[in-house]
Amino acid sequence: MTAESSAGADEGGVDNENLIDEFVMDANLRGLSERTLETYRSNLGYFFEWLDGDPRTVDKQDLRKFLYHLRNEREGRGGSEELAQSTLNSYFSAMNTFYKSLQYNDRIEENLIPEFRDRYLDIDDGGSGSKRQLISVEEMSMLVHGTLDPRNRAIIVLFAKTGIRRDELIQIDLDHIDWEDQSIRLRPTKKRTNTLVFFDGECFRVLDRWLRARGTEESSTDALFTNQYGGRLKRHGVSQAVKTSAESVGLHDPDSKDDQNRFTPHCCRHWFTTHLRRAGMRREFIKELRGDTRGDAIDIYDHIDREELRESYIAHIPTLGI
Repeated sequence: MTAESSAGADEGGVDNENLIDEFVMDANLRGLSERTLETYRSNLGYFFEWLDGDPRTVDKQDLRKFLYHLRNEREGRGGSEELAQSTLNSYFSAMNTFYKSLQYNDRIEENLIPEFRDRYLDIDDGGSGSKRQLISVEEMSMLVHGTLDPRNRAIIVLFAKTGIRRDELIQIDLDHIDWEDQSIRLRPTKKRTNTLVFFDGECFRVLDRWLRARGTEESSTDALFTNQYGGRLKRHGVSQAVKTSAESVGLHDPDSKDDQNRFTPHCCRHWFTTHLRRAGMRREFIKELRGDTRGDAIDIYDHIDREELRESYIAHIPTLGI
């Protein structure tokens, strides 16, 4: 690096600090949580230090070089040889939110991150062909911690920890939950074969906090999730709870027509499936927990032991630091 370029880098460093401060101020106005902002600031600081230049002029080549650096030159936690995929996603999530802010405030013309993530970080989830947004474990943790309403937080955590569908969630009654067994018996539907799902200690705590806030005396329904009038929460209410929370932490753009920029309840099912698989859970166990339709005659699901399934679930379901 020449003396001239080094001086430019120093000036760029000062500007970069200002850019981060402006970004944090903007993010605060949007209601992002302190935990989320701490992670974003850390990831952006590392990226800016590696870049050693003006982030507003970043191009596709810079992004490819940075991804190469993360994958091949930086050690993971505990001295592992490479960063986890979820960590890579966390970096580019922070960068995406930062560049979306720059674009909104007319500081740049285009945000390159969504297209880049789609090409280099959107790992195939088993042939489904889905292009729904897939967030990292860290991003799911940010979403949960950034959701202050106890009901909405419980909805998101239950979606993430069980992979159930929206219609299945709204039909859960209080007596469907076995608190000692940490399991839920869902109502039978045409789409689901297995009606038993498990939840872990983190989900237990979040549900318990919601029930303390919900109360029972004023409610007119036995439904687990209720609306402001005490009745059973409907489909639209569930969707709004998830989308509003995701928008507050930069994971949902209500004006975008691209599914990669939108976060819906089904994204939690996508998250559940993908991260169990990445954690190494057997594919037939994942299908059983998802309630996928079984085959005819002899079926491998018939041979799955319930306790073995539970133990595998507890061993593989991601923790969110709740």
